[in-house]
Amino acid sequence: MAIIYHITTKPEWANAQVKGKYESASLPEEGFIHCSEERQITGVLDRYFKNKTDLIKLVIETDKLTSPLYFDWSPSIEDTFPHIYGPINLDAVEDVVEI
Repeated sequence: MAIIYHITTKPEWANAQVKGKYESASLPEEGFIHCSEERQITGVLDRYFKNKTDLIKLVIETDKLTSPLYFDWSPSIEDTFPHIYGPINLDAVEDVVEI
C-alpha cells in the first residue's frame, strides 16, 4: 500500500464530491495532477500555497487509482514527484486532512 498526497482547497474537493471524481486545473493544462510524497509536502506548501487558506491534503492510496500514476523528474526542484495522468477516483482518497 503506497500513499501519496495532493493539496487542494475545500471548495475544489466539494466540487469533486458532486462530480464523482477529482480534477485539478493542472489536468487539462499540463495533462496530470500534481502530487507529493510525505517528505515533499512542506516544500510544496511553501512554494505554491503560501498565504492561501481553506487548504486540505488528500491522502491517496495509489493501488486504488484508476488513472495512471508516474513519478516524473522536476528539474527546477531536482526531485521526482508523483503525477496522476487523469482524474482521481474518489474511492482512492483514504482521508482528507485540514491544513
